Amino acid sequence: MAQPSFETLLPRLGESFGATAEAAEAMGAMGDPRALPLLRALNDNRLGRTADGRLVIDGRDALTGEAAPSPAELLRINNRVRVALRGAMGRLAIVSPDPAERAAAAEAVFRTRSAENVPLLEAALAREALPDIRARLELALGASRLISNDPAGQRAGVAALAQAGTADARNLLLEVRASRTELAAEIDQAIAAIDGKLAFRRAAETLFQGLSLGSVLLLAALGLAITFGVMGVINMAPGETVMLGAYTTFVVQEALRSTGMAAWSLPLSVPAAFVVTAAIGVALERGLIRHLYGRPLETLLLTFGIGMMIQQSVRLVFGAQNREVLSPAWMQGSLLLPGGIAVTQNRLWIIFFALAVLVAVMAAIRFTRFGLQMRAVVQNRRIAATMGIRTGRVDAATFAVGSGIAGIAGVALSQIDNVSPNLGTGYIIDSFMVVVFGGVGSLLGTLVGAMTLGLTNKLLEPYAGAVLAKVAVLVGIMIFIQRRPKGLFALKGRAAE
Repeated sequence: MAQPSFETLLPRLGESFGATAEAAEAMGAMGDPRALPLLRALNDNRLGRTADGRLVIDGRDALTGEAAPSPAELLRINNRVRVALRGAMGRLAIVSPDPAERAAAAEAVFRTRSAENVPLLEAALAREALPDIRARLELALGASRLISNDPAGQRAGVAALAQAGTADARNLLLEVRASRTELAAEIDQAIAAIDGKLAFRRAAETLFQGLSLGSVLLLAALGLAITFGVMGVINMAPGETVMLGAYTTFVVQEALRSTGMAAWSLPLSVPAAFVVTAAIGVALERGLIRHLYGRPLETLLLTFGIGMMIQQSVRLVFGAQNREVLSPAWMQGSLLLPGGIAVTQNRLWIIFFALAVLVAVMAAIRFTRFGLQMRAVVQNRRIAATMGIRTGRVDAATFAVGSGIAGIAGVALSQIDNVSPNLGTGYIIDSFMVVVFGGVGSLLGTLVGAMTLGLTNKLLEPYAGAVLAKVAVLVGIMIFIQRRPKGLFALKGRAAE
């Protein structure tokens, strides 16, 4: 018996309840995208038929979209038709123009797998262009073939599930292994292949998480490395500077929310956070810290007290509750890399941003007059002063740059963490560990230290938990410092004295 075409099924809609249900089921199995809006309109009581037999949705021809020349009578449905419509629309969503609907439909077809879905999935797969949805369709098609009665189709299903390499595919293979004894050897091979892919994927995702944490630590510790290396100041308020950068991002976003530049709030927050925190850094250095040079304990206590004052001031101005900072569209969602490795786009952008900031800082220190003067002060403050370098001004500029970089770190952290007065508190100890481990004042050491600590933490967390992983890292750094007190990359000059 020949399969009815889409055109031959149209007159059956509204002919009778039984004919309508049968036509809806046939359209759902056919997989024609034109059927989805028709069935949805019929389910919502918006589909009508004119006297000359044309189907109309909201006064327009259902197929051409042109205005209907005559009034239409709405088609009626009953419970049987509604059940048929729900099933048909669920299957037809797999050819919807909306990618989100297609992805959800592919997932639903996989969960409610049936051998009857094979033709529909093959047709949908032939017209699908998005890689993520194609992968879901291939998984659903493999599952539907596996439970069919065709031996060749079953083997093709096993191969497709092995190629997918997901935990869902593995669970399905384990589920059907007992009832498919003739395929036991092939299923075992497929499961072994999936286990290898899953192990590789977990390792790659752990590596990405370690790099992501390392980039955050790099941003948080970069400013501290500069101020500590040049000025010898033990600054206990870098976390509060990071927090101020995050709140600057929130203020810029709120200021631009009702304007046409809301999409630019995050890029504009980077220079704004740098300027705000750099200005605060200059005020602190000129007003308080410069009077305590050479007295590290006093600077530690002073900056600790300043940090507490900044936290309380922010609570008074913004309140203690978390503030929402929205991510732009290009930082939202996940990115599926080759091999099925899923990475979040906001953290991926933060990795690139942290490396860009590091390169910019290194270029400024290497190729600018300020960088030359700062390096001279690091190597020998007295000789630099006798050469006409105003060391006090260099100290103020260095503290400003260090504070500004910490403010930029706050912009990045606002995309992955809650913006609250306690935002930077959790990064103070980690920042000091990065600086001490990498070498005080060494930017290269800061990079290596941040990435090493980030990767080590993420490698240990699955086995020891987050808290014990941090403890293990701290103990490891203590043992390392016993052997190399100056860190991985020791500097000469005042920082080494």
